[in-house]
Amino acid sequence: MTLDLLLYAVIVLATVAAMEGFAWAAHKFVMHGDSGWGWHKSHHEETEGFFEKNDLYAVIFSLFAVGLFFVGHFLSPIILAISWGITLYGLLYFVAHDGLVHQRWPFRYIPHRGYAKRLVQAHRLHHAVEGRDHCVSFGFLYAPPIDKLKAELRRSGVLDRERIERSVTAQGSAHAPVRD
Repeated sequence: MTLDLLLYAVIVLATVAAMEGFAWAAHKFVMHGDSGWGWHKSHHEETEGFFEKNDLYAVIFSLFAVGLFFVGHFLSPIILAISWGITLYGLLYFVAHDGLVHQRWPFRYIPHRGYAKRLVQAHRLHHAVEGRDHCVSFGFLYAPPIDKLKAELRRSGVLDRERIERSVTAQGSAHAPVRD
Protein backbone atom coordinates (compact mmCIF):
# COMPACT_ATOMS: atom_id res chain seq x y z
CA MET A 1 0.00 0.00 0.00
CA THR A 2 2.76 2.48 0.94
CA LEU A 3 4.72 1.64 -2.22
CA ASP A 4 1.62 2.21 -4.34
CA LEU A 5 1.05 5.58 -2.71
CA LEU A 6 4.70 6.53 -3.20
CA LEU A 7 4.56 5.52 -6.87
CA TYR A 8 1.33 7.52 -7.28
CA ALA A 9 2.99 10.62 -5.75
CA VAL A 10 6.05 10.19 -7.99
CA ILE A 11 3.80 10.04 -11.07
CA VAL A 12 1.95 13.18 -9.94
CA LEU A 13 5.20 15.11 -9.36
CA ALA A 14 6.78 13.84 -12.60
CA THR A 15 3.68 15.03 -14.44
CA VAL A 16 3.97 18.49 -12.85
CA ALA A 17 7.60 18.67 -14.06
CA ALA A 18 6.66 17.41 -17.53
CA MET A 19 3.86 19.97 -17.71
CA GLU A 20 6.40 22.80 -17.48
CA GLY A 21 8.07 21.41 -20.60
CA PHE A 22 4.71 21.01 -22.32
CA ALA A 23 3.66 24.52 -21.28
CA TRP A 24 6.94 26.00 -22.56
CA ALA A 25 6.48 24.35 -25.96
CA ALA A 26 2.78 25.23 -26.18
CA HIS A 27 3.52 28.84 -25.21
CA LYS A 28 6.40 29.23 -27.68
CA PHE A 29 5.10 27.28 -30.68
CA VAL A 30 1.29 27.40 -30.37
CA MET A 31 0.41 30.55 -28.43
CA HIS A 32 3.12 32.60 -30.17
CA GLY A 33 2.60 30.73 -33.44
CA ASP A 34 0.22 31.33 -36.31
CA SER A 35 -2.49 29.02 -34.96
CA GLY A 36 -2.67 30.26 -31.37
CA TRP A 37 -1.76 33.95 -31.45
CA GLY A 38 -5.40 34.96 -32.00
CA TRP A 39 -6.23 33.99 -28.42
CA HIS A 40 -2.86 34.69 -26.80
CA LYS A 41 -2.56 38.19 -28.29
CA SER A 42 -5.07 39.41 -25.70
CA HIS A 43 -2.54 38.53 -23.01
CA HIS A 44 0.08 40.82 -24.54
CA GLU A 45 -2.25 43.81 -24.89
CA GLU A 46 -4.28 45.90 -22.50
CA THR A 47 -7.72 44.37 -22.07
CA GLU A 48 -10.85 45.54 -20.34
CA GLY A 49 -12.52 43.41 -17.73
CA PHE A 50 -11.26 40.53 -15.64
CA PHE A 51 -11.07 37.91 -18.39
CA GLU A 52 -9.13 37.91 -21.62
CA LYS A 53 -9.42 35.67 -24.68
CA ASN A 54 -6.16 33.97 -23.63
CA ASP A 55 -8.03 32.46 -20.65
CA LEU A 56 -9.66 30.06 -23.12
CA TYR A 57 -6.41 28.08 -23.02
CA ALA A 58 -7.01 27.40 -19.32
CA VAL A 59 -10.53 26.22 -20.12
CA ILE A 60 -9.25 23.83 -22.81
CA PHE A 61 -6.50 22.42 -20.58
CA SER A 62 -8.97 22.05 -17.69
CA LEU A 63 -11.39 20.11 -19.88
CA PHE A 64 -8.54 17.83 -20.92
CA ALA A 65 -7.68 17.19 -17.24
CA VAL A 66 -11.33 16.51 -16.39
CA GLY A 67 -11.49 14.01 -19.26
CA LEU A 68 -8.39 12.27 -17.90
CA PHE A 69 -9.96 12.13 -14.42
CA PHE A 70 -12.98 10.41 -15.93
CA VAL A 71 -10.91 7.92 -17.96
CA GLY A 72 -8.49 7.33 -15.07
CA HIS A 73 -11.30 6.68 -12.62
CA PHE A 74 -12.61 3.83 -14.75
CA LEU A 75 -9.45 2.50 -16.39
CA SER A 76 -6.19 3.26 -14.67
CA PRO A 77 -4.76 4.76 -11.47
CA ILE A 78 -1.75 5.87 -13.54
CA ILE A 79 -3.97 8.02 -15.75
CA LEU A 80 -5.67 9.31 -12.61
CA ALA A 81 -2.26 10.28 -11.14
CA ILE A 82 -1.39 12.07 -14.39
CA SER A 83 -4.66 14.00 -14.23
CA TRP A 84 -3.81 15.06 -10.66
CA GLY A 85 -0.36 16.21 -11.85
CA ILE A 86 -1.89 18.30 -14.64
CA THR A 87 -4.37 19.80 -12.18
CA LEU A 88 -1.64 20.59 -9.64
CA TYR A 89 0.39 22.27 -12.39
CA GLY A 90 -2.69 24.32 -13.33
CA LEU A 91 -3.07 25.44 -9.72
CA LEU A 92 0.62 26.39 -9.50
CA TYR A 93 0.30 28.25 -12.81
CA PHE A 94 -2.74 30.13 -11.52
CA VAL A 95 -0.94 31.15 -8.33
CA ALA A 96 2.39 32.07 -9.97
CA HIS A 97 1.34 33.51 -13.32
CA ASP A 98 -2.08 35.02 -12.80
CA GLY A 99 -1.58 35.94 -9.15
CA LEU A 100 2.05 36.74 -8.52
CA VAL A 101 3.19 37.92 -11.97
CA HIS A 102 0.09 39.62 -13.39
CA GLN A 103 -1.59 40.59 -10.12
CA ARG A 104 -5.03 39.43 -11.30
CA TRP A 105 -6.09 38.86 -7.71
CA PRO A 106 -7.67 41.35 -5.32
CA PHE A 107 -4.56 41.35 -3.08
CA ARG A 108 -1.11 42.42 -4.21
CA TYR A 109 2.26 40.95 -3.39
CA ILE A 110 5.45 42.10 -5.08
CA PRO A 111 8.46 39.90 -4.34
CA HIS A 112 11.69 41.79 -3.67
CA ARG A 113 14.11 38.87 -3.57
CA GLY A 114 14.55 35.20 -4.32
CA TYR A 115 13.08 32.98 -6.97
CA ALA A 116 9.67 34.67 -6.94
CA LYS A 117 11.32 37.96 -7.92
CA ARG A 118 13.23 36.20 -10.72
CA LEU A 119 10.02 34.61 -11.96
CA VAL A 120 8.29 38.00 -12.13
CA GLN A 121 11.29 39.63 -13.84
CA ALA A 122 11.56 36.85 -16.42
CA HIS A 123 7.90 37.15 -17.32
CA ARG A 124 8.14 40.94 -17.54
CA LEU A 125 11.03 40.51 -19.96
CA HIS A 126 8.76 38.17 -21.95
CA HIS A 127 6.25 41.02 -22.19
CA ALA A 128 8.91 43.66 -22.95
CA VAL A 129 8.61 42.88 -26.65
CA GLU A 130 5.62 44.12 -28.62
CA GLY A 131 3.94 41.37 -30.57
CA ARG A 132 4.73 37.67 -30.70
CA ASP A 133 8.23 37.58 -32.21
CA HIS A 134 11.57 37.76 -30.37
CA CYS A 135 10.06 37.12 -26.93
CA VAL A 136 12.11 35.37 -24.25
CA SER A 137 11.23 33.12 -21.29
CA PHE A 138 8.32 30.92 -22.33
CA GLY A 139 8.09 28.83 -19.16
CA PHE A 140 5.58 29.56 -16.43
CA LEU A 141 7.21 28.10 -13.33
CA TYR A 142 10.84 28.00 -14.47
CA ALA A 143 12.57 31.34 -14.96
CA PRO A 144 15.95 31.37 -16.72
CA PRO A 145 18.63 33.68 -15.26
CA ILE A 146 17.69 37.31 -15.86
CA ASP A 147 21.11 38.25 -17.26
CA LYS A 148 20.75 35.52 -19.87
CA LEU A 149 17.31 36.79 -20.93
CA LYS A 150 18.50 40.40 -21.14
CA ALA A 151 21.46 39.34 -23.28
CA GLU A 152 19.13 37.43 -25.58
CA LEU A 153 16.92 40.51 -26.00
CA ARG A 154 19.97 42.70 -26.69
CA ARG A 155 21.27 40.23 -29.30
CA SER A 156 17.95 40.22 -31.13
CA GLY A 157 17.97 44.04 -31.34
CA VAL A 158 14.18 44.02 -31.13
CA LEU A 159 13.95 46.52 -28.27
CA ASP A 160 16.07 49.08 -30.17
CA ARG A 161 13.90 48.62 -33.28
CA GLU A 162 10.73 49.07 -31.23
CA ARG A 163 12.11 52.19 -29.54
CA ILE A 164 12.91 53.66 -32.98
CA GLU A 165 9.43 52.75 -34.25
CA ARG A 166 7.79 54.44 -31.24
CA SER A 167 9.98 57.48 -31.87
CA VAL A 168 8.86 57.59 -35.51
CA THR A 169 5.22 57.29 -34.50
CA ALA A 170 5.46 59.89 -31.73
CA GLN A 171 7.60 62.50 -33.52
CA GLY A 172 7.10 61.87 -37.21
CA SER A 173 9.65 60.39 -39.59
CA ALA A 174 11.59 63.67 -40.00
CA HIS A 175 12.73 63.50 -36.37
CA ALA A 176 13.41 59.77 -36.13
CA PRO A 177 16.95 58.68 -35.36
CA VAL A 178 18.70 56.98 -38.26
CA ARG A 179 20.53 53.72 -37.62
CA ASP A 180 22.34 51.42 -40.02
